[in-house]
Amino acid sequence: MRSSATLAGVHATSAFGVYVHIPFCASRCDYCAFATWTDRHHLHDTYLGALRRDITRAVADGMPAAASVFVGGGTPSMVDGDMLMDVLAGIPLVDGAEVTVECNPDTITAPLMASYAAGPVNRLSFGVQSMVPHVLMILGRSHDPGNVTQAVDLARAAGLTNLNVDLIYGSVGESLADWEATLLAAINLDVPHVSAYGLTVEAGTPLWDDPARYPDDDDQADKYELADELFAAAGLANYEVSNWSRAGHESVHNRLYWAQGDYLGFGCAAHSHRAGRRWWNVRTPERYIAAVDADESPEAAAEMLDGEQRRIEGLQLALRTREGVPRQALDPDELPGLVAEDGERLVLTRAGRLLANEVSLRLR
Repeated sequence: MRSSATLAGVHATSAFGVYVHIPFCASRCDYCAFATWTDRHHLHDTYLGALRRDITRAVADGMPAAASVFVGGGTPSMVDGDMLMDVLAGIPLVDGAEVTVECNPDTITAPLMASYAAGPVNRLSFGVQSMVPHVLMILGRSHDPGNVTQAVDLARAAGLTNLNVDLIYGSVGESLADWEATLLAAINLDVPHVSAYGLTVEAGTPLWDDPARYPDDDDQADKYELADELFAAAGLANYEVSNWSRAGHESVHNRLYWAQGDYLGFGCAAHSHRAGRRWWNVRTPERYIAAVDADESPEAAAEMLDGEQRRIEGLQLALRTREGVPRQALDPDELPGLVAEDGERLVLTRAGRLLANEVSLRLR
């Protein structure tokens, strides 16, 4: 279902987004703290049915047409493609809306890509993380690096060419040469968007329980600088601290988040935001299914940001982007080498991006 509205701009706060959470995985990575399960595959069909009914109810309640839809997880590409497209078909979309599905390269088949291409999907995000086998083992990842090229080829053969690859750097045991090999392999895929994130340690994960595997800040800084250099040389411009793209291929959905736009989240543990109110759903798939079946809200808890909290958070998010913040939000004399003037705005330099959290503490 599509509305007659059109997407006016990727960074407009008036745009509306939808997030759909698929909580199933074949295995759990050592660094992952997301709401995912490896032992609930018997719930696939029931869960997708609950998503479809929840979305139908939201549309009946007046949910706006979406400028972007992001299907994340978990591993969305594990569930039946036709059933997932049936879920997405219930979401009203503006003309030109971006519809992204996260994929594990190991799960990609020609029939799955054909199913996506026949539905509303027009963007894929591949969880690659590394192209070096021993680094994947360190991360607890399951996919074969050789499957990444095959997955990209299958996507393109189906007409899906707006592609992203996600990378993670900084694990203990990953040398700078290993990371360079991953970067060059990603660049050779010739995709228009790459995300590269420093490995973070989250409570409750196997990584958290093993301090000997905690990443080193200086090592991550070296790897970030190498990534930025190689991506820039390949025509991928940095537009947010951890994201690079060719012109016109910036993630509409992520930019909506960074602009404090409104969005609704469907599925267990999915988050939503409207006008400063944030809320999140019950964490397990069983509880989500039960709530929808009972025609009850799956909301678990919420918080309301006041005007000042929203203002500061908005500056913190904008600071991470290439648009930066208004000049009056920072004193550049206090941050030599970390920010640069761009007209009436201040933007982070590469050195500033490495210290973005520290710079954000100076916002006013």
